[in-house]
Amino acid sequence: MNWNELKATFGPTIAELQDEDRFLGFSATFDDMLFDYSRTQMTDDAREGLFDMLEEREFELIREAMYSGEKINVTEGRRVLHTALRMPEGTRMMADDEDIAATVLDSRAACYAFADAVRAGEYAAAAGAFTDVVNIGIGGSDLGPVLVAEALVADMDGPRLHFVSNVDGAALNQVFQTCDLSRTLFIIASKSFGTIETMETAKMALARMQDEVADASVHFAALTTKPDAAAEQFGIPAQRCFGFADWVGGRFSVWSPIGLPLMIGLGPQKFGEFLAGAHEVDEHFRTAPLGQNLPVLMACVGVWHRNGCGYPTRCVVPYDTRLATLPQYLQQLDMESNGKRVTVEGDEVDVATSPVVWGSAGTNAQHAYFQMLHQSPTPQPLEFMIAAKPVAEGFEHMQKILIANCFAQSQALAYGRSEKEAEDLMIEGGMGPVEARELAPHRTFPGNRPSTLLMYRELSPRTLGRIIALAEARCFTEGVFWGVNSFDQWGVELGKVLATDMLPHVEGRFSPDMVDEALSGPLAHYHGL
Repeated sequence: MNWNELKATFGPTIAELQDEDRFLGFSATFDDMLFDYSRTQMTDDAREGLFDMLEEREFELIREAMYSGEKINVTEGRRVLHTALRMPEGTRMMADDEDIAATVLDSRAACYAFADAVRAGEYAAAAGAFTDVVNIGIGGSDLGPVLVAEALVADMDGPRLHFVSNVDGAALNQVFQTCDLSRTLFIIASKSFGTIETMETAKMALARMQDEVADASVHFAALTTKPDAAAEQFGIPAQRCFGFADWVGGRFSVWSPIGLPLMIGLGPQKFGEFLAGAHEVDEHFRTAPLGQNLPVLMACVGVWHRNGCGYPTRCVVPYDTRLATLPQYLQQLDMESNGKRVTVEGDEVDVATSPVVWGSAGTNAQHAYFQMLHQSPTPQPLEFMIAAKPVAEGFEHMQKILIANCFAQSQALAYGRSEKEAEDLMIEGGMGPVEARELAPHRTFPGNRPSTLLMYRELSPRTLGRIIALAEARCFTEGVFWGVNSFDQWGVELGKVLATDMLPHVEGRFSPDMVDEALSGPLAHYHGL
């Protein structure tokens, strides 16, 4: 099937597709997790066509190449082995002459030992055990750890975790104001140790600590592939520099030493459960048939909505406040991975690639932008997520209300309400027929808004690992559909270079006439303030 043939399968409405077998035919499970895509316009023909497209693109060969350590990131000549980062103890894996298992497991053991030492107070500041841990990083060195820290806050029993990413200084200043700096550990997370936002923030933290304590270096650790830079710039010794291979991509790095703050906050045992959940999905993704393979089905729905239906965005709404930052995490994962204009071979793509990813937690979202989702002329597909069990004992009724809201929104988006139904309801409520007729168009909902549902028993470390690994595997599969390299990010690299080049102009060291007219005005205004 080609893209035009896929578009030709688009037509029947969600209501027209519903029958007694719809749910069974358009849902799949993995252990306690349910993926329901029955309230989309996906048809049997569309799904089979998408499976055919994967076969034509040699999906299974590319997937196996990733798992076996081939350098499928062709523009950087790197392996793509985030799946290896969650391999269990005792696993053996070689790629060419590189002992992948030793690299991963030795690094993990070093991180676990340090995490245990910090948690037990065996590695401590002069003032005592560390009470606060501050992660300084941006992008993949921040979004994944923040998501996990917020989602698993109830499981945290170590030092308090804080995350500083932006170079605007607000978050770092809050740390200075709220933490006992004499008992605060800073972790600098930067693969290259050259990211300007991270380096400038870390330098500010070091300068402040040098004013606060006798030996500031005790309060710093580094997560990097450049330990020499960490030692030179911050005095961090090798035993507190936790390295990882260059094939660890930032947006896939939460499983690596980049997760050290989480290991300290959760403890190695719970972090291990997080890894185990992801590994379970890795095995499922690698072995399950396409029709029962959750990440493959999720990718098929995503590509169907983007390229079969022409929807430009996807809205992610977890009915779980603990996952409030998941949409932001997915923005980087999906748009940085698949927001590409050329194929792996360097040819221009002939089809739309990554949609805009957005969203927030329900039910808050219902009181923000669901009006647009229900009545805008342009439908946007939604992806609902919800836990079956409450956050704790005593919250059962609240969880049932949450689930009822989630299910009701899915139903309302799918089927809407006709003008006649709206008019009849108002008359039944006591409104006069003339007024009801005038108001009916405003209370009409066209429906046929697609949505999917991912349900899980409870949000544990293992479940969260599964959720993130599902998203990674889905992202990979969508990249295969579009033929792009999902593992580079040259647009991000361009921004880094341009920011470095622009800094002298902002500092006033070059004259405004050295930049174009569009920038000379803002620069002049800035210098005049």
